[in-house]
Amino acid sequence: MLQPVKTTPLLSLPEIVGSPKPPWLKVKAPGSPNYLRLKRLVRERQLHTICEEALCPNIGECWQQLTATFLILGEVCTRNCSFCAATHGRPTGLDLAEPERIAEAIGELGLAHAVITSVNRDDLADGGAPIFAAVIRRIRERSPECSVEVLIPDFRGSEAALRTVVDAAPTILNHNIETVPRLYREVRPGSDYGQSLELLAGARRMAPELITKSGIIVGFGEAWPELLRTMADIREAECDILTLGQYLRPSHAHVPIRKYYTPEEFRELKAIGEGMGFKYVESGPLVRSSYHARGQAEEVSRKRESGLSASGIRTGRED
Repeated sequence: MLQPVKTTPLLSLPEIVGSPKPPWLKVKAPGSPNYLRLKRLVRERQLHTICEEALCPNIGECWQQLTATFLILGEVCTRNCSFCAATHGRPTGLDLAEPERIAEAIGELGLAHAVITSVNRDDLADGGAPIFAAVIRRIRERSPECSVEVLIPDFRGSEAALRTVVDAAPTILNHNIETVPRLYREVRPGSDYGQSLELLAGARRMAPELITKSGIIVGFGEAWPELLRTMADIREAECDILTLGQYLRPSHAHVPIRKYYTPEEFRELKAIGEGMGFKYVESGPLVRSSYHARGQAEEVSRKRESGLSASGIRTGRED
């Protein structure tokens, strides 16, 4: 049985805001040759990446490894989540040439694993699902050896939109739960916890062979039992992969950080997630949805092929 670790006390809001980040959250400034090459290519092809839009702390490491998450359907999101750095407003029309440009860029980079995500497009009846499908198919045509991961919005619960994406046969379908149900109104206004869980479960029903994935950001003020319950809910939706990372406030206009989790706590969450039956748990202060995405896909595929399952670890921690 796991031995409970001592929980870092929940710091008061003024203390969090006024204090420097813990040392484990510091990263090197990007600037490697591959980073500069990918940055140039993104600009030349008029593409967007969530790495830049969401101010991801891993951009230097990931771009050095020629891993990027391409952002489709524009840069303007119809929702206004209080943790996200994406621009909120009224989007413009669709760029129908975008799938081809993304497929060309991925081919030029020689990527073995591509990640595609988008802003929410609630202004579209289909949520932009056909563009996701077109991107997947164009990547497959130009780079047949490249695995494709999609990080999709909830499509307002549209089964038809989800079916459009699933039928295009991505390698991994990801939809992030982000936080515990109690905090949805504050952190994810316009989204619905049950609807997001149903999307994950629905994708598995539509394509049992599909690898599914979700993620949680911690530090919004969730209690430990709430966090474990949310992890269990995601697993009950038969999700294969779980990512857990620390919330980092993009600006003072965004929801405050109410707790910094320690590396030890992230290690404990990883062990607990593995005990719940997730085939892969990526857990750490700087983890984001696409961090080590290629390795996750390869590991889950190996486990499926060999029939391995995670060990039955449980924890008695209740604080």
